[in-house]
Amino acid sequence: MTHPEFAERYRTGAIRVDVDRKAAARFMSARLLLPLVMLPVLGAGTALALTGWLWTGFGIIGLATLAPMLIKRSAPHFVMTQALEDEKFYDDAVAAGLFQITERA
Repeated sequence: MTHPEFAERYRTGAIRVDVDRKAAARFMSARLLLPLVMLPVLGAGTALALTGWLWTGFGIIGLATLAPMLIKRSAPHFVMTQALEDEKFYDDAVAAGLFQITERA
């Protein structure tokens, strides 16, 4: 199914789309390079905590720990929203097998 067909049929309610939660979380983690971003932020928080900026460092460590969890939790909604708006993203999501599309009667 092409992107324009997908978007139109979804908006009219002709299809039901289920997004695999775990696959969407992995897809978004890889696409946003979360591990690559999270490690330096954790390091900066640790450095601040060790140099006397204890609460600031702990706050940054907490942020670096919670942000990826929140991103992964909201990944199915984000994937669906982006797939409806962006054809390249839709093609990537379909190639990754994130969607299960069923026809409505």
